[in-house]
Amino acid sequence: MTKIHEVLTYCEAFAPLRLAESWDNVGLLLGEDSATAKRVMTCLTVTPAVVAEAIERHADLIVSHHPVIFRPIGRVTRETTVGAMVLDLIGAGVTVYSPHTALDSAASGINQSLAEGMGLREIQPLRLVEGISRPIDEAGEAPDGPIEGVGRFGHLPKALRLDTIAKRLRDLVAAERMDVVGEVSRKIQTIATTCGAADELVDDAIARGADCVVIGEARFHTCLAAQAADVCLLMPGHFASERFAVEKLADRLAEKFSQVEVWASTQDRDPIRRL
Repeated sequence: MTKIHEVLTYCEAFAPLRLAESWDNVGLLLGEDSATAKRVMTCLTVTPAVVAEAIERHADLIVSHHPVIFRPIGRVTRETTVGAMVLDLIGAGVTVYSPHTALDSAASGINQSLAEGMGLREIQPLRLVEGISRPIDEAGEAPDGPIEGVGRFGHLPKALRLDTIAKRLRDLVAAERMDVVGEVSRKIQTIATTCGAADELVDDAIARGADCVVIGEARFHTCLAAQAADVCLLMPGHFASERFAVEKLADRLAEKFSQVEVWASTQDRDPIRRL
């Protein structure tokens, strides 16, 4: 029988928690890792609907990209959404693990998957993780294979129109919407990728000479700064920029642990809609 700690050890092998941002709350956040893992569910965010699904389908483990407990909480009661979910999960014996920014920055993590899915070449991190990432060598060449680091930057084999790249991104992440900064006819060749909300990396992308930044979402003033720097933004939404990786993670766990039932939550949905 597969134990939960075996699944978590595997997760940490390809998304080491040492890559997580200092402000993040990652790892085993709720429950026990000594229990048996018969059913595992992945999701982007633990919500009441996701909790209900996990309990109904008798999940032993939830691997959630976003931490179910992010900021410190002083009490666990049903007076808050987080408190009610925690009580329900504990009552049902469901363990919760979150890799969050460790998975974003992993060598085969979300930003690498975005860059590869966009067809980029010579992919490098936007930022190396000090003391961890493998840097470019003295000859200016990258080591073989993906590198751990924050965000990604690379080049298309040939320049493409922004609207063509937007369609490629929409298909990759199954986006229902796409916000754009820049002219759709603009020719693009250098692209930076950063999932979720990572406005601080747009400056890094501009400094690297990116024509375009693929980012989950960006604040208004970040959009203005990109426009002033003549850098395009493609924003499929926070949810879409990361949800596709949750589905890939479910497939990866199912392949590794054939005795375990693994699925991506069907109740994990984007709260933002457009009329």
